[in-house]
Amino acid sequence: MTLDDLRVFVAVCDSGSLSAVARDLSRTQSAVSQHVKRLEREVGLRLLERRPRGVTPTAAGRILHAAAAEGIGGIDLALRRLGDLLAGAGGSVRVTTGATTVRHFMSHGVVAFRQRFPEVSLEFETESSSRGCYEALAADRADLAWVTLREPVRGIEQRPVLELPWMLAVRTDDPLAGRGCLDPADLRAIRPIGLPGNSSSRSHLEEQLASLGVRLTPTTGVADWDTAILLAELGLGHAVVPRLPDWDAARHPTIELVPVPALRPLSVGWAARRWDALNPVARDFADTVTRDLCERAPAGGRGEA
Repeated sequence: MTLDDLRVFVAVCDSGSLSAVARDLSRTQSAVSQHVKRLEREVGLRLLERRPRGVTPTAAGRILHAAAAEGIGGIDLALRRLGDLLAGAGGSVRVTTGATTVRHFMSHGVVAFRQRFPEVSLEFETESSSRGCYEALAADRADLAWVTLREPVRGIEQRPVLELPWMLAVRTDDPLAGRGCLDPADLRAIRPIGLPGNSSSRSHLEEQLASLGVRLTPTTGVADWDTAILLAELGLGHAVVPRLPDWDAARHPTIELVPVPALRPLSVGWAARRWDALNPVARDFADTVTRDLCERAPAGGRGEA
């Protein structure tokens, strides 16, 4: 049993496909299969069950997958830290997050971090969903992820930073503008602009609305919160979006954000495989961004980081 055997096995369990892993690793499917067979010979049990559309781990496979995934994650982090020590360089920070996150949550923190650590390499990988960010962490493509936090994820540690209240973005000439706040019932008459279909924020919003007896049928869909607000500003509909920490009403004189307090705020923050195994500059980067956000966030909007 080698570390490479375990890496391949974990990748197969995660993807559910021998051929997909073979493509990703630039190997033959037979070579990938041999890694799994070697493990099966050593443990004396079948680890994978063949299905019409791929493979799935057996009960024994699930046990080995859980242990191997956690162990490999720790080894990868340790090897990265050892590499930084060997190189004697400033190190690197790899962050995965959504397309507009740096603008709304990290811009001040990135500048402050860069001023203190000019030699550190900063790498940002854009994902379209929190799930994609978690997958990037698991595959060791990133050290940190800034995500919408929901249920616990196996092998991932989460740290909440901010609670973002939900607002309805409307034009200032809209009948709903000027209200101190809105009830869920007020949302039944809006022309909703849909948030990204695979995003955690949309799932969070729809679940809450459903529990309040409200169902929205978007007539327009967007890829991010910025575009939703822009379309509302153009009069193409209404956007239920979280209030962003850098929102400047003076820059948007024709749009108003009206609170919807019945909706539970959206929790956002950091995720990492193991916080105590991060290299020092990655932890410092996360702390710098967190500190800046908490200083600028309105009272009541801070998380628990």
